[in-house]
Amino acid sequence: MRISEFLSPEALIADLQASDKQAVLREMSAVLARAHPSLKEDRLVEVLREREKLGSTGIGEGVAIPHGKLPGLTNLVAAFGVSRQGVDFEAIDGKPTHLFFALVAPENSAGVHLKALARISRLFKNPRFRASILEATSAADIHALIVQEDARP
Repeated sequence: MRISEFLSPEALIADLQASDKQAVLREMSAVLARAHPSLKEDRLVEVLREREKLGSTGIGEGVAIPHGKLPGLTNLVAAFGVSRQGVDFEAIDGKPTHLFFALVAPENSAGVHLKALARISRLFKNPRFRASILEATSAADIHALIVQEDARP
């Protein structure tokens, strides 16, 4: 599975404006809805918020992977955003979060959903890769970096 299969260039935000957790979820949902017009922004926000109620998806090292499952969705979709100032996302390490990868999967797709989460998590464990994303200034550059890193064996 490659991230480019479910992350389109249109679903990237090079400079998130959100300053708190709820605003991040709204901004990420908005870009997902724009990239996938059949999806409703309000429903996406609700799905991501429901998962956050179980515990923060801030995995530490400045990375969060808010995710959820949506009935009626036919394939995995994702959005990616960079917060230059950082947001308190209640990450497990207590540090501000800068890199957000929102993932929404079909309701009955546990295997695909887990593979995508594992793939994203593995990619973002690399400190050099995280730094290169933070240095990139455009959504196109960020997308290219993700695709390039994801293509490595």
